[in-house]
Amino acid sequence: MSAVDRKVVLVTRRTRLEELLARHQTVAQARFYVEHLGADFGDYQREHERYAAAKRAALEALEPHGRYQVIDRGFLPNFLFAPADVVLALGQDGLVANTMKYLEGQPLVGLNPDPARYDGVLLPFEARELRALLPDLLGDHRPFRKVTMAQATLTDRQVLYAVNDLFIGPKSHTSARYEIRHGKRFEVQSSSGIIVSTGLGSTAWMRSVVTGSAAIAGAKLDYVPLPWDADRLQFAVREPFPSKTSRAELVFGRIARGEALSLRSLMPENGVIFSDGMESDFLGFNSGTEAKIAVAERYGKLVI
Repeated sequence: MSAVDRKVVLVTRRTRLEELLARHQTVAQARFYVEHLGADFGDYQREHERYAAAKRAALEALEPHGRYQVIDRGFLPNFLFAPADVVLALGQDGLVANTMKYLEGQPLVGLNPDPARYDGVLLPFEARELRALLPDLLGDHRPFRKVTMAQATLTDRQVLYAVNDLFIGPKSHTSARYEIRHGKRFEVQSSSGIIVSTGLGSTAWMRSVVTGSAAIAGAKLDYVPLPWDADRLQFAVREPFPSKTSRAELVFGRIARGEALSLRSLMPENGVIFSDGMESDFLGFNSGTEAKIAVAERYGKLVI
């Protein structure tokens, strides 16, 4: 497909102000709510204005090309990307991860809407740079970083991908009960859930879990995150509880490519598997369901 015929998909997300307006209907009511709690409503407005300006700049760059589509993050689980699409994510780092897990090799570009506000580890570009960047994107002339993804597969063949991490556990703040198998090791466990992280995710939630555990134990932390393209995953069990019917020894490990972490639910209800913080897009993980967690065959392509 020629560069002229390729479609560009711009993924956006609602600002905090837009989220407030969805709940409170008017700016005046939103302001009253925020200021009544002692917060700075002006910060919400500034964030919104800068995001709106970045979105306008991105659209102005895309209009001459013509073939583009804008979608909100909430539609990602049901959106069908074409193989030749070029995808842009305008938002925080989390939006890049949320978008990437629904792609199958399409190049993804992270656009930072407010560099003064967001560090943007996954956002190497600004919206104002898109006009100059677009010809190279459409011609596949930009380099990219390979990002390893995780995959959860159920016995009924449902699949969920993760760019940062998978969470397997209870929907609410209750205990999860399950069987866990890694290699020759097997346990029945009760915990607040399991986190499985990719190399990209190993710098975030996984690091906080390991740091907290080390601090509680009074141990010296020597945690080294994995590279983004590491061919393995890490898993950690949160708050494992040993009892007469559960153990707490198989609580941390790595899953190499070709291996799998096997989990079988012992929960009659409210068991879930979700990824990258998107709790609304989940797989049910209730009594008898078995999940295989492994390195995914597909990987993300983050343009740099």
